[in-house]
Order: sequence, then C-alpha cells, then structure tokens
Amino acid sequence: MSTQYWEEEIETMSREKLQELQLQRLKKTISIAANAPYYKEVFSKHGITSDSIQSLDDIRKVPFTTKADMRAHYPFGLVAGDMRNDGVRIHSSSGTTGNPTVIVHSQHDLDSWANLVARCLYTVGIRKTDVFQNSSGYGMFTGGLGFQYGAERLGCLTVPAAAGNSKRQIKFINDFKTTALHAIPSYAIRLAEVFQEEGLDPRGTTLKTLVIGAEPHTDEQRRKIERMLGVKAYNSFGMTEMNGPGVAFECLEQNGMHFWEDCYLVEIIDPETGEPVPEGETGELVLTTLDREMMPLIRYRTRDLTRILPGKCPCGRTHIRIDRIKGRSDDMFIIKGVNIFPMQVEKILVQFPELGSNYLITLETINNQDEMIVEVELSDLSTDNYIELEKIRKDITHQLKDEILVTPKVKLVKKGSLPQSEGKAVRVKDLRDNK
Repeated sequence: MSTQYWEEEIETMSREKLQELQLQRLKKTISIAANAPYYKEVFSKHGITSDSIQSLDDIRKVPFTTKADMRAHYPFGLVAGDMRNDGVRIHSSSGTTGNPTVIVHSQHDLDSWANLVARCLYTVGIRKTDVFQNSSGYGMFTGGLGFQYGAERLGCLTVPAAAGNSKRQIKFINDFKTTALHAIPSYAIRLAEVFQEEGLDPRGTTLKTLVIGAEPHTDEQRRKIERMLGVKAYNSFGMTEMNGPGVAFECLEQNGMHFWEDCYLVEIIDPETGEPVPEGETGELVLTTLDREMMPLIRYRTRDLTRILPGKCPCGRTHIRIDRIKGRSDDMFIIKGVNIFPMQVEKILVQFPELGSNYLITLETINNQDEMIVEVELSDLSTDNYIELEKIRKDITHQLKDEILVTPKVKLVKKGSLPQSEGKAVRVKDLRDNK
C-alpha cells in the first residue's frame, strides 16, 4: 500500500471505473431523495425515478436545486431519511438574511464526511504524528467540527482552538508545537501580523502546513501567506450544503483542487443559460451528493465560479481538478457596465509591500454617477512621507484601471482603521441608489 494515498484504490481508480461507481451511487441517491417532500414533488412533476437515470448525462433531466428552494422548504423539506431515528446532527449556513440553509446528517453521513476530510489532510502530507490546530468557528459553522472530526479520523493530536483570540492561537502554536493549522486566508495574514506585533518571528515556529479556504483568494495572496508564516499553504473547497470542508482539496503539487468524485458529481454550467460549458471554460459549479443518506442534494447551484483543469495530475490521482474559485456569480458587481470581482482588485493590492492585507470596496452614487472607492490599509513597512504615499496611491489606481477597466478612487488608510472580521472578510459594500 502506497503511503501517498489515504485510499489508493478510490483515489487512483480509472476514469471508467469511477464513472461506473458514480452512476451506481447516483441511482441510489435519486431513490433516497424521492422520500423528501421537496424532491417527491419535483420528481413526480418531471417523471423522474432512479430508472430514468441510465447514464451520468441523464442527471440533466432533473431541475436545479437552489438556495432559494432550501429556504422556501425550511427547515426539513429536503430531508429524505428518518430524521427521528437516524438524524444525529444539524448544521446550518450563516444565512444573514431570511432562513439559513439547513443540512441534517445521519451517522453514515458524518462518517463519510470525516473520512473525506481525513483524505484531504493526508493528500497534503498531514499524518497522525502531526499536531493539527483549527482556528475555525465551531458550532453551526461546518469548518469547526468538519476539520475536527477529519483530523481525529486521521489520528492527529488536535487543538480545537476555534476562531479569534490571536494571542492565544500563537501561544498554542508555540506551546503545543503545532505543525498544521487551518485558517481562512484573511485570518492567516492577520495571525502573521500579530506574531510581528508581539515581537515574534512567525517563521520560527514548528508550523509547516497551512490549510486555507472558505473565502476566495488569489495565488498571490497564498504566496504572501507562505512567505509571512514560513509554511506551505494548500487551498481547500467546501460548503455547508455539501457537508462543509472536504469537498475538493489541493495535493502537494498545488495545481488545482482534486474534487472527490466518488462522493460528488460535478457539472460546470453557464450561469445565464444553465447549459454545460466545454471542459476548461469557467462557469458555475453545480454539485450532486453521491454518498449522503439523510439529506441528499441534487444539482445544487453553488454560485461559485470555477473551471475544470484539463490534463492529468502528476500525483497520480484520477479525480478531476478544479481551478481556485474565481468568485461567486453573486459576488460580482457591475459598475459603469463592467463586470468586476473583488479578487481582481486583491490581485493588484497584494503586489504592493507598502499595503496591509485589509481592504474594502465601497460602491456609491455621487452626483448621479456610480463611483468605486477602494480603501486599503497601509502596512508597518509603509512610509509616512506624503509625496511617496501619493506616488503609491497613483500607481495602485493606474494598475487597478488596467486590470478592471474602471478608474477607482483609492484611499490609503492607517493600519487597523478598517473593520476586522472574525469570519469571512467583507470586501464589498454597495451603497448605490439604484442597486
């Protein structure tokens, strides 16, 4: 048995065998889902049974499931299993408006999920001899318990540090000799800054592996995190509706995230037409669970934008790889007729060593014109010479205009003056009259 793989047979299965397994699991998933009030209605309206699925392409006979469908059938309209006897845990998304999306798990579902997270961690070289610290929020947020159970399944010594309290995180890293850390990208940079504020060298710890995810980030930001903390940082993808973390993960090659196709069926569609896009083109990720019994989801529109990377991975895994998430189709904003993603702005800002990591894009209407204001914090390295700062500001403005084709107003602000978020960073505030 190779030490490179957690489950060699599954991870290196031929494409043909993998697709056979997917079809078998898809048929089973359809027959389970038919017991949920929501899917029972959808299936009878469209004449769908597990027999109508004869190939993976037949999934397209089933309509998409959206977050709005889940909210409209809150809390348990999509539960297919016997919740009273077999339901063991509920998670929900951080629905800030209206009903959150709720997922109910059976013991089978939790075991499958923990195994997937263990597989992900193993893929980036984490072993049972590692000390794994988790700086995710616990509770209803899946990043806490998801990574916790996965790291325990792998056999790591775990430190469930939870979110925030950076000085305590650093104390644990130093005292417990933490070797692997899970953090969202914006928090990883914040942690490196607190190390420096405390007069400690973040590169002088036992930390060697960092797992980042939960918010879109650029490769430039990843490299910055690696330099600041002296670690290798691996990108992960997950979402509450698909369990949480453990859906797709980079391997040691750091060239795209392997999507675990034994548990998920992946489609990439044109967000406007709903039709599949050619392999390699960017579109919206649509996912179907293949190993969940209590509450399967079929053709769930994630709103995340990505593409399938062509070619084989040198690591030997046969599961498809997706590119880093470009953003969400609902993150994108339009100003002066141009489609812009926050990550395009970040890609430019991260190239300036004089800037900190915190920034905020505000969209507002001034004199009947839509304006884009980019406030960005200065770093400790920055100068307080007005002439130099003005030169940096103009340079940033110029580079942003080249990238996004719109001229923003750039404001350089003091470090610590923009709101810090414990969870996912808020990057855009839209205050326009016509939004």
